[in-house]
Amino acid sequence: MTGRADRTNDTPGDPGGTGGPGASGGPGDQGGTGRRARRKATFARWQVSFDRWKAVASRYALLPLRLFLGVTFVYAALDKLTDSAFFAAEGSGSIGETMRAVRDSSAIPALVDLALKNPAGFGYAIAFGELAVGIGTLLGLYARVAALGGVLISLSLWLTVSWQVSPYYLGNDLAYLMAWLPLLLAGASELSADRFLADRRRRIR
Repeated sequence: MTGRADRTNDTPGDPGGTGGPGASGGPGDQGGTGRRARRKATFARWQVSFDRWKAVASRYALLPLRLFLGVTFVYAALDKLTDSAFFAAEGSGSIGETMRAVRDSSAIPALVDLALKNPAGFGYAIAFGELAVGIGTLLGLYARVAALGGVLISLSLWLTVSWQVSPYYLGNDLAYLMAWLPLLLAGASELSADRFLADRRRRIR
């Protein structure tokens, strides 16, 4: 009788009378632990990939802005240089006509008067300034100097040509002025001639 009672408690799948498959230390518990471990490992891999992507994105964050401003200023310069009417002292589409139209509504009328003393010279100064700024920005060569040039050109156009635009956010020169400031502060650290020259100087040392 004793032997049969002992065998009754020893149910199949429960060797040693330790309980069913879900008991602590059994195969079910090990399977749950394994799934949790796999989930943690997958999450860790995703986290590493995200951190790597975030670091790359931070390094190249200003590159789209740099390309946009560089291309835009080169285009604006070529548009002026290929338009003979732009450099005339008077006439439709001329720099002289534009300056006279905004003279009384500009923030600094004296600056407009200075431009009107030699409209063609002022027009060429703006055009070649935009070309130099655009090329320097695209190449990343003396990027902060180029950005400073962009700031000064945009500031002068905002205070003269765009000053009368209301509301202010419709004037594009103010937007360009704000867009140049990050490049003035940060420079061109990636995919730039400045970076290439800096790395070369470090290797020579």
